Amino acid sequence: MPQNLVPVTDIASRGYAHPEVLVSTQWVADHLDDPAVRIVESDEDVLLYETGHIPGAVKLDWIADLNDPLIRDYIDRARFERLLSAKRINPDTTIVFYGDQDNWWATYALWVFRLFGVERLRVMDGGRQRWVEEGRPLETAAVMEGGRLRWSQERRLRSEGTLTVQDRDDTLIRAGRDQVLQHSQAGRPLVDVRSPEEFSGVRLHMRQYPNEGALRGGHVPGARNIPWERAIDPDIHTFRSAEELRAIYEAEHGLRRDADTVVYCRIGERSSHTWFALTYLLGFTKVRNYDGSWSEWGNQVGAPVEKP
Repeated sequence: MPQNLVPVTDIASRGYAHPEVLVSTQWVADHLDDPAVRIVESDEDVLLYETGHIPGAVKLDWIADLNDPLIRDYIDRARFERLLSAKRINPDTTIVFYGDQDNWWATYALWVFRLFGVERLRVMDGGRQRWVEEGRPLETAAVMEGGRLRWSQERRLRSEGTLTVQDRDDTLIRAGRDQVLQHSQAGRPLVDVRSPEEFSGVRLHMRQYPNEGALRGGHVPGARNIPWERAIDPDIHTFRSAEELRAIYEAEHGLRRDADTVVYCRIGERSSHTWFALTYLLGFTKVRNYDGSWSEWGNQVGAPVEKP
């Protein structure tokens, strides 16, 4: 490991409500050959996996694998079970997600898996960037078999996965536009995790992206702006301690662990990161992710919009 790399504190010492949901890069390195562990890479850049990934990891394409190809929604139970089968996921499999962008899409994938009731889910703290910065190995070579490229995990695990799931439950951790409108009108906690420029309506997307995606800028009335990245230590790409997170979400913004809280961003990926931090790291009991987010709200005829 590079000598000038800032060290990471032990996960168990950070005071999280559910520390078991996070695993370190070292834990992953120690379980690369564990048949009961499936490492899953989920990136914003859907081509990044092919340039190199944690040895044995399988790819989860957030567009092609999780989203319905016709309507704007997630796949149904039957297609989700086929996905689990293809990824060789069994009832006793521990699934470890990681990815780029400090784990945006890793937490998004975990959130979608929870919609189907999947258990034994983990996130690799620090994501892909921490793994790379620590100088850990990446698998870059596939083998041509049966007319297609196969990575080591596919060659090693020939049998399909056997995990079955419940029908997707959209009631507990997912919010729709009508529910968000009622939530806003009732004055309940609503968190916009986008950048301050997006929240204020100056931009429709993050600074480094095309300024598009909605016809109107601003935020849902009553929302407070807590950018998602405040939960991450930028020097080491891992989650901040529970004490630091409480200072942000509870002391600074007045959120309560027992309050019905809705989080949103532009398409639901950044807000899934905040949903994860509030739910698993701080122990909030009722947080829902509005995955329609601003790309739905900002294009909706008649939807109320607020600007500072």
